[in-house]
Amino acid sequence: MPEADGIVKRVAARSRFLSSFGTLGSTRTVAAVGAVMALAGLILLFLGRTPICRCGEVALWHGQVNSSGNSQHVSDWYTFSHVIHGFLFYGLLWLVGRWRTGGIPLGLRLVAAVILEASWEVLENTDMVINRYREATIALDYYGDSVLNSLSDIGAMVLGFVLAARLPIWVIVVAAVVMEVVAGYLIRDNLTLNVLMLLYPLDAVRQWQLAAPPG
Repeated sequence: MPEADGIVKRVAARSRFLSSFGTLGSTRTVAAVGAVMALAGLILLFLGRTPICRCGEVALWHGQVNSSGNSQHVSDWYTFSHVIHGFLFYGLLWLVGRWRTGGIPLGLRLVAAVILEASWEVLENTDMVINRYREATIALDYYGDSVLNSLSDIGAMVLGFVLAARLPIWVIVVAAVVMEVVAGYLIRDNLTLNVLMLLYPLDAVRQWQLAAPPG
């Protein structure tokens, strides 16, 4: 029965394809993650984002939020938000996998998370979102991320995803709360406030954030 043989072959091929994404470190997983990040970088360059900070320097850490160097270097206070993205994407894709018979291979879930994060990085660096940030949040001098910073943000999300896959859920929850509280206390901004001010800006919150001491 040729038709039955064809179905069996397609099922077997599909099974082999999915199994090749079975682990976070599989060759196909790493290659796919790298390809998505490379594509995101090219798109960002096409959108006119600068490769690195216009200052010409590359810093591993830039801690001054209200400055032109924010979101231009390898890491900053908002890096922690992207780690939390990884936590959230892991949980979301774990739930999605539970609805599918046989689940979704861990490596394929990571690739999906990278696609989501890369898509946000591209959207975040469009004029529409940049202007929204400047109008509704404390990012008054925000003119978009450097490509280096965007790719580092995706890397931070990958770190968060891997940690969520490896550590007990209570550790991940505590880590997310600590990062949100510390960032909220020190710079008066974090992932929660960022989402709030983008979607439903509150003047009282904005004035409180603007009153933060420089640093």
